[in-house]
Amino acid sequence: VMTTNQTSCRVYAPVGKHEDLLAYLVRRLLENGANSSFVNQVLDKNNLVDDIIRDPFDALDALENQSSNISLPEDIYSPNRKNSKGWNLNDFSDLSTLGKERDLFKAIKWKVNSLVNGTTKGNKVYHIYDPSNPNECVGNALEASIEDVNFAIKNAKPWQNIPAEERSNILNKAADLYEKNAGQIIAILTREAGKVIVDAVAELREAVDFLRYYASECVKIHYKENRIERGIITCISPWNFPLAIFTGQISGALSAGNAVLAKPAEQTPIISYFAVKLLYEAGVPKSALQLLLGRGKTVGKKLTSNKNVAGVCFTGSTTTACSINKNIAKFLSPDALFIAETGGINAMIIDSTALLERAVKDVIASAFHSAGQRCSALRVLYVQEDIEKKFTHMLKEAIKEQSVGNPWDFETDIGPIIDKNSYDNILRHVHRAQKDGRLIFSNEAPSSGYFIGPKIISVTGIKDLKSEIFGPVLHIASFRPEQIPSIIEDINAAGYGLTFGLHTRLDKRVEFISNSVKVGNVYINRNQIGAVVESQPFGGEGLSGTGPKAGGPRYVKRFTTSENSSVKQHPRKNMVACIREMNGPTGESNKTYDYPRGKILCLGPEPIDVKKQIRIAQLNGCETTVRRSYLENDETFSYLETSTDIQAVAFWGKSRDLKKIRIALSKRKGPIIPLMLETDMSDHCIIERHVCVDTTAAGGNVTLLSAG
Repeated sequence: VMTTNQTSCRVYAPVGKHEDLLAYLVRRLLENGANSSFVNQVLDKNNLVDDIIRDPFDALDALENQSSNISLPEDIYSPNRKNSKGWNLNDFSDLSTLGKERDLFKAIKWKVNSLVNGTTKGNKVYHIYDPSNPNECVGNALEASIEDVNFAIKNAKPWQNIPAEERSNILNKAADLYEKNAGQIIAILTREAGKVIVDAVAELREAVDFLRYYASECVKIHYKENRIERGIITCISPWNFPLAIFTGQISGALSAGNAVLAKPAEQTPIISYFAVKLLYEAGVPKSALQLLLGRGKTVGKKLTSNKNVAGVCFTGSTTTACSINKNIAKFLSPDALFIAETGGINAMIIDSTALLERAVKDVIASAFHSAGQRCSALRVLYVQEDIEKKFTHMLKEAIKEQSVGNPWDFETDIGPIIDKNSYDNILRHVHRAQKDGRLIFSNEAPSSGYFIGPKIISVTGIKDLKSEIFGPVLHIASFRPEQIPSIIEDINAAGYGLTFGLHTRLDKRVEFISNSVKVGNVYINRNQIGAVVESQPFGGEGLSGTGPKAGGPRYVKRFTTSENSSVKQHPRKNMVACIREMNGPTGESNKTYDYPRGKILCLGPEPIDVKKQIRIAQLNGCETTVRRSYLENDETFSYLETSTDIQAVAFWGKSRDLKKIRIALSKRKGPIIPLMLETDMSDHCIIERHVCVDTTAAGGNVTLLSAG
């Protein structure tokens, strides 16, 4: 070319190892051989050169001038709701604007208190410290007294008389106020809860999505179903998502017309106080939403053992959930609501067909971001032995690039542990592993503050973990392909069922595992954290929760009760009863599946009731069993306390008998199982499982790959 045409010429020659270049060559052949490729188009004599070299942005402008079917980001959930506002943290303009708004609150010291029917209440002052700098007090909180709690319960008033459309408008206005106050919200989340900027923005967006989604759901339920509010709902939220989960619980209950008594975690009262103030500003009546600050052992216990409370919504540990369940059974009405979302020993499998660079990125996000303090976080990673050495090396090197430090700094990837108690518990586990020679990697962390760098511990499998380690600790095991069925059995046998991740390019493997693993949320070829409202309804089963899924179509309905006793039967013909295609962005497949809950104990009490219960259960794919002498002696109550083969109980009898049954069920070890009291019990006969697939992650044609 240079000799003949006297022009400059550049030779493009990729250089590298065979394993890298072969894939590169195949990709180039596929691209250049495609009908849509530039090479194909330019060699086609039917195409005009001017059309081929036309600026694609001109075509885009022409498309936008017409009626386009391409949804803008804020409209991807239309007509249900508007999507939450996002900030591009890789854009200096967005980052600068957000940083300036946040910096106004860098040194402020907040003062917060309980809000009981709009008035300031409190008993004992306690201090809130920055977990990244335990010497810095970021605020003072006034703990509620028992008198405050009693006064709040007495003055709580459901707001069902306000039309559903107006309640919806108020919640949407609250969402707008959340976004308007983004700077202060992010500052509080960082200084009080140790959130890095990425996590704080994501949490704010989730809270906004909850408000808008439940605002739309309450209008649907009002017009489509004959449902009424339950009454007074206690909402107890955790410190790891002190805005998102707090907002999700109370907005779900409020949207249905209930009154809410909100008790946030004692570590994070500032953000909850600020959120309630914004909800008041939006128009939520002060008698419909009251804030009670304090400890679970005092304030929380009182809020879950008052007979005037109609239900409890809780997110936290499995142990605490069981304790609350006993309180509800003993003190509340037998038909009281209980929604619990608890922890999980979550696993991921990476096989030899996975794209390792993507898998490394997703493992780091799943196991270490938020300092591993997510109930959805990855705890046990199974890596196929063929790729274990290479993958582990890549993972260690990538972890070294993660910045552990002050969450206020934009460059920080991993922030602090929430408090000293959690910090000490995690370090004890790490030290035991180090003593046993199983600590295979440990990243550095600042010596001041509650910082723990990412750790990797070798295990044989999920059986080695007896409890959830709530921090940046990843347990890793190797496997052979033929062991996958037994691995799934071990995961199911652990009893938890929250999240599961899988990296593979084998469609048959995706189908087998996603149909076999008993968890609430399955993620394929992506990380297993950060469920998005409406796209990925979130919640587990077994020891990980009771359902329904937060951010899903059944959540608001559970905060209501039926006005009539008509039996609504929804036949299920297959094991997977129903598949819902969820709204969401392009590039992801999001589907929620209904599965039969399992074996239903049908207690009648009348023979005709038993027949109806059996029919509804079986129409929903469930097995059934009957105890004829259900109340004649103590045998049935003993069975309710100790049986391991039932997953729900149906009983439509007297309140006195219901109380005995509920107390017996609360004494069970293991998962909390529902007592189905309404004749419309179909929704209780199923469990929801969600599968999210990153459809962009296949990495080329995989039909030649085998499952071996």
